Amino acid sequence: MSERIFDRVIGNAVHLGVFEVVHADGTVARFGTPTAGFPDIRVRFADNKVARDILRDPGLGAGETFMDGRLIIEQGDIMGLITLLSANSPWDHGRAIAPPGVKHRVANTLGAAYEAVNRQASARRNISHHYDIGNDLYRLMLDTEYMQYSCGYWPSTDITLEQAQVAKLAHIAAKLKLEPGNQVLDIGCGWGGMAIFLAQHADVTVTGITLSKEQLALARENAEKAGVSDRVSFELIDYRDMAARGDRFDRIVSVGMFEHVGVPQFETFFRACATLLKVEGVMLLHTIGRLGGPGKTDAFTRKYIFPGGYIPALSETLERSEKVRLIASDIETLRLHYAWTLRAWYDRCVAHRETIEAAYGAPFFRMWTFYLAGATAAFESGGMCNYQIQYIRDRHALPVTRDYLSGEEARLTAE
Repeated sequence: MSERIFDRVIGNAVHLGVFEVVHADGTVARFGTPTAGFPDIRVRFADNKVARDILRDPGLGAGETFMDGRLIIEQGDIMGLITLLSANSPWDHGRAIAPPGVKHRVANTLGAAYEAVNRQASARRNISHHYDIGNDLYRLMLDTEYMQYSCGYWPSTDITLEQAQVAKLAHIAAKLKLEPGNQVLDIGCGWGGMAIFLAQHADVTVTGITLSKEQLALARENAEKAGVSDRVSFELIDYRDMAARGDRFDRIVSVGMFEHVGVPQFETFFRACATLLKVEGVMLLHTIGRLGGPGKTDAFTRKYIFPGGYIPALSETLERSEKVRLIASDIETLRLHYAWTLRAWYDRCVAHRETIEAAYGAPFFRMWTFYLAGATAAFESGGMCNYQIQYIRDRHALPVTRDYLSGEEARLTAE
């Protein structure tokens, strides 16, 4: 019964590209037609419960059966499979949109609120779940110089991951409009790449904060190797505690951290930032975001990748920052940049498959590549993007046009 329902659902979903399914009893179902730009994928179900598990929760069920080796890809790979399914139903399909029903709206709102709670007590645990699995995996996957675990910036697609991440750092640094002697706070500093880049290219001092012990140790090591440890420091501290002790900064940057905050803490986050930022200061927030309204994180990501994480809609973000009178002086939507970044990470993980499986096991490798493939599809065909929001407290803090950005960005990229 599950197999028949599965085939009917997939038959309605896949029209472009070819998707073949070999069920556990040996029967083969074929969907779609060969189409340029769409992959041809063939999978095998190792037992008769795979279809049932996927139907119960498509994202979680597909992820877990793939992790367990019960969903076997015989032609193509997991990136191709998820790309095929997502590309057949793109978020920006251009058709008329019917308003969601009451049940859908209530379920979405309650689900988002439930999963997004990230009080101070749980924040450290949630961060540790993802970032304290060991630095070796990230060394294999990320750019070699700055280890940026966030969306790169791709002026063109014919550049390397390393060049795209340098371009991202320069893009953000230009938006900060750094001045000699500035004190800069990096909230969610990762392995220190942003802090190191700013210290290398501007006469500033940078304080990076994180809740990951693994990141803290490597960030300090990286700053020492880069020769900037006299102007860069790192702390294992929550941004709320830093605001409470009265620290103040000329510039604040936060890249890829806001996704961990949780909706109930959004206003707290921005209130802390407004407290930490001097009146004439500038802040740059770089975050994954939703192209549409508020939603909820899929069950697979919530369970295995980012417990406590939540991707905000732009409306949610601005509504909370407005309450503390932070002025959104510039907003940029990066639509495809993260998809290209994720594909580069995926390719590097696949290239290091044997090393990753030896260190973490084959199920982990399948879990990780499923996560990267799903995230890629979310940015290529789904409703995800990246937002860069520049904030000021005083309307006179920055030039009234954006002309100042291009020259500084070009200089930083060239260096």
